[in-house]
Amino acid sequence: MTEGGDGGGIFVIEAAEAEAMARQSGITVLQLLPTLVPSAQALAWPPISRFCVGAAGLGSSGRVYLGVNLEFRGVPLNQSVHAEQFLIANAAGRGERRISHIAVSAVPCGHCRQFLQEVRHASEIQILVTSEGPRAEFQPLSKLIPHPFGPRDLLHEDCPFLMEPRDNNLVLVADAGDGNHGLAVCNGRALLEGKLRAAALEGARTAHAPYSGCPSGFAVADEEGRVYGGGYAESAAYNPSLGPVQAALIAYVAGSGRRSDRGEDGGYDKIVGAALVEAEDAVVSHEETARMLMAAVAPRCRLVVYRCRPG
Repeated sequence: MTEGGDGGGIFVIEAAEAEAMARQSGITVLQLLPTLVPSAQALAWPPISRFCVGAAGLGSSGRVYLGVNLEFRGVPLNQSVHAEQFLIANAAGRGERRISHIAVSAVPCGHCRQFLQEVRHASEIQILVTSEGPRAEFQPLSKLIPHPFGPRDLLHEDCPFLMEPRDNNLVLVADAGDGNHGLAVCNGRALLEGKLRAAALEGARTAHAPYSGCPSGFAVADEEGRVYGGGYAESAAYNPSLGPVQAALIAYVAGSGRRSDRGEDGGYDKIVGAALVEAEDAVVSHEETARMLMAAVAPRCRLVVYRCRPG
């Protein structure tokens, strides 16, 4: 979901590199995970709570993914991104199909325990909490949430879970939200709207929205024309769902290399264009939330909304 980003290595460690890092320290890759958590915490951006959360997870590919919490000034707290959500979205956006182990700086809140239920075999994910000290050990998520409510309570077993391949088979309606399919000029620089539109549509096509049936996608572009996109990720409990705007901002933070020194604006002020793709007459719409959030964190951003329908 990211095009042209140069900072992906900050939030993703390739399998060979992870193995080399572990070998150099005389430990295993699993033992490496908790040692990466402080570095992840330094990348967090929580300007409201000032409580930095970092997470490191091992994918079935052998790659290691980092996750951090993000908060946004001027918008409701429920728009915040939790570190575990960041990690899962970061991994899924890079084609990872399963996370087996997660080391995190603080005990996962109920919100995150619930969100993780959207991953198949969630109860088997091993969690280590570094704040519990040097004797902390990995334990299954089932120990943290022994009586879960999740996809199996609402979906057929054949329905793709979060992180699994899916195609929502969507096509765009002819007219965009402002009727302009050409070039958009943002902050004096031309950006191809088609590039943003395509990334947002791809996010909607791969979105995990089995409960509402309203997949949606979002994409942002920075001053250099790089595009970062993501798709809506619903939770069976609804409230822990990750919106498409947050998914795209995760891709932006992970892909652009924005670090914790990005200043009071969080680095989001570099975003100059955005696109939202969602269904016509959707019972779950993200348009107003998108406008509110982007106006708060990226006031120069020009947002175009496109409608889609089943192909």
